[in-house]
Amino acid sequence: MVIIEVSLLSGFILASRSRTLLEHRTIIKKIEVEANVVYIYLEKLNDESQTFILQLEQVIQMKNLKPAMIKIYDYYQPGGLQISSHSGAGS
Repeated sequence: MVIIEVSLLSGFILASRSRTLLEHRTIIKKIEVEANVVYIYLEKLNDESQTFILQLEQVIQMKNLKPAMIKIYDYYQPGGLQISSHSGAGS
């Protein structure tokens, strides 16, 4: 199982429509949303490229947003971690 862990930017939440659209993708097994992190569980990945779009809603106006992290790892071997950062499309 592969986990995509998306830290949300400060002041943002995952849009409910975005979650619904993600849940309808066959590759996604489960989605968990915590206060500032979205966990996307995939049964497996192959060599085929995948794109996941998460639409966020700003609920609190923040200044000087810091980049947030995206982590991708195998549930059974979390040491093989891939990390990236994001700052949002509008930044």
